[in-house]
Amino acid sequence: MGQDENIAAQEEALSSAAGLFEHLNHLQRLNARNVFDAVQQRQAKTFAPLSQGQLKLPTAADWQEYFTDLGQRSLLFWDTLRQRGDNTLAHERAGFPLLLKFEHETLVSGADLPRPVNYSLLRILSHEPSIDGQPPVIIIDPRGGHGSGIGGFKQDSLIGESLRAGHPTYFIAFSHSPSPGQTLADIVEAQAHFIETVSARHPAGAKPVVIGNCQAGWALMGLAATRPELPGLIIVNGAPLSYWAGVNGRNPMRYTGGLLGGGWMARLGSDLGNERFDGTWLVSNFENLDPANTYWGKYYHLFSEVDTEAARFLDFERWWGSPTLLNSEEIEMIVDDLFIGNQLSGGLGRKSSGLDLKRIEVPVVVFCSYGDNITSPQQALDWIADVYPSDLALQNAGRTIVYLRHASIGHLGIFVSGEVARREHRELLGAVDSINALPAGLYEMLIDDLPDSQYAVRFETRRIADIHGDGQPSRDDDREFALVERTSDLNNTLYDGFVRPWLRPLISESTAELIRKAHPFHQQQALWSSSNPALWWLAGSAAQVRKDRRPAATANPLLAWQALFSNQIQDALNGYRDLRDATQELCFYGVYGALNSFAGNPPERDLKAHAEQHDKVLLERLQTALPLGGLMEALVRILFLLDRDSDAAGKANLEKLLEQLQVLLQDHSAEPLDLRETLQTQKMLVLTHPQESLRCLPLLLPETEERQQVLAAVANLLPDLLNETATGHAFWRELHTLLEVPLPGFDLTQPPGEAAVTAQPIHKAAKVKKGSKKPPAK
Repeated sequence: MGQDENIAAQEEALSSAAGLFEHLNHLQRLNARNVFDAVQQRQAKTFAPLSQGQLKLPTAADWQEYFTDLGQRSLLFWDTLRQRGDNTLAHERAGFPLLLKFEHETLVSGADLPRPVNYSLLRILSHEPSIDGQPPVIIIDPRGGHGSGIGGFKQDSLIGESLRAGHPTYFIAFSHSPSPGQTLADIVEAQAHFIETVSARHPAGAKPVVIGNCQAGWALMGLAATRPELPGLIIVNGAPLSYWAGVNGRNPMRYTGGLLGGGWMARLGSDLGNERFDGTWLVSNFENLDPANTYWGKYYHLFSEVDTEAARFLDFERWWGSPTLLNSEEIEMIVDDLFIGNQLSGGLGRKSSGLDLKRIEVPVVVFCSYGDNITSPQQALDWIADVYPSDLALQNAGRTIVYLRHASIGHLGIFVSGEVARREHRELLGAVDSINALPAGLYEMLIDDLPDSQYAVRFETRRIADIHGDGQPSRDDDREFALVERTSDLNNTLYDGFVRPWLRPLISESTAELIRKAHPFHQQQALWSSSNPALWWLAGSAAQVRKDRRPAATANPLLAWQALFSNQIQDALNGYRDLRDATQELCFYGVYGALNSFAGNPPERDLKAHAEQHDKVLLERLQTALPLGGLMEALVRILFLLDRDSDAAGKANLEKLLEQLQVLLQDHSAEPLDLRETLQTQKMLVLTHPQESLRCLPLLLPETEERQQVLAAVANLLPDLLNETATGHAFWRELHTLLEVPLPGFDLTQPPGEAAVTAQPIHKAAKVKKGSKKPPAK
């Protein structure tokens, strides 16, 4: 290596190190500001009643009333926890049945498939008949470690809203234990078979609307990319499609894989479970993200409103408290390929899993929330920029993507909140026809609140840049996450070579079951249940309290002091969480940023430059395609030129246009896909080169007879052009002038020598010039 190269390498290393320290200083200042701002906001809210003089000193009568109420509420609270433990144990003894509030029948059992899986297709039974014309709705239950039935374990749910809207409703559910040898590929095949079964049951209707929550969302996107012909519309709720994405100062969960050294711990968990991974670990990880709610908030909410809250608490805990199992092949592929490898979204310079989300043909709706600490809006939406680097790329692909963002609801609330079900999910299902009619492009769905619990839905056009919020990320995090993937591969190799060979033979099924039951998540429920002899007195005492219940008056000042005490505890736990998350972020970039500096990884991705280069190549291809084509291309181009503002010819009346074109072309051997490609190519030409598209029409139609045939065909498709106001249509006149075809009732240069052109079929085989067919610009 020469002296100049040595100097350049040293300068690059110094620059990289300086950039790392600058970024760490930025993160330190950002997180410090976030932590202090959060503390101030929480303290201001907590102590507002005190500063405003709303907290009063209690009297002796208030003390007596409060302590009576406190003792009774405490007994009822502990008894509710006992009931939770009893419900969990009873649910386990019953074989972990599906928790659905709706009557249903099993149409297809996954156990009967050639490759058995623990999934089944259910038909939801309803006393109300389905509305004619409504497409069937298929809801896929997410299998992310927790129990089954999240889409319908209460009335205000996705299933409930689908039935209310009159859709034939189906549910893809799973059982507690996976089938032996079951893989993600087997599940994809089974779900594809389920969707085909539903479509076969409704041959006269539209293709199904398929909804996937969380894990089921990214699995659904993979399925749609593999089998794009199956769904009619896709809705994904809270699904992490671009796991590396995020914003500094928030979204700490994406750092977990790197801080744990990659995916080797998923292998360890599978080996300790006798080749089955306990979903309890995933549930515990979710709970640890919000310690204030996990260790205090949800229990205080039950304690403070135990008379009305117990039923809801038990209903939720029956589902949340029964985590399921996953095969080792499943969890290892999920961790290695999705979370560590980010292979579903892919993106510039990243590895591909073979799944190409560009292959999804139907509209996609993405619902996410700013309050989701598991799937942030960036993780839910950044796949759009990864797959389509620019707005022109999305238009050229002819895809329609709609996103809906909630301001505050948490991850589980997206699926289980009754308020969200009655608002967001109700309006989403009510807007299926509107979404299918939208032209290609990116849209944000906005829901406006009206009086009397009514809502108005509107769709606003967005740009790819809008999904990033205030602006592009100031720094490319993919370099650090790419190093996490490399580190994970190394640690997985070491684990597979030195730990797995001796650990697996030591674990039997009985040992694995003992390890699962010893988990604190299960122990807290088992120990606080009727099986604990120390609690023999609790049920009877609670029953007596319910008879003699004397709740404190809402005006009792001690209730306000109690709320102040509770809020202070939650503030302390939230402060701990903020400090923990800030420390994790600094550690992540400190470790992998330093490794990145030593490894000399390439500089950050320039997303803007990549998008500009993509658009430049696309525009050059379109420029080349302007003079190419024949009668069919000219006809389609004229239709788009006539209606380029509304895009009606290209989207809303697409099927009708295809049918009419088939008749006019008199070529029944032409495949619909060929026409669709022509439609898309000509639409893009009109969109990007409107004037050039018009001026090149004579090159597509060199013969007068061809021009007359095309204009007659246009008039046949759009008969309004032939009415008395046709001569006032400026573009229609300009088109006849350009093609030198007399317009009936209008003098070009001299009185027309012939009558109005009669619409006649175009014989494509005889008229289209040889070599005029071209591939679409992509």
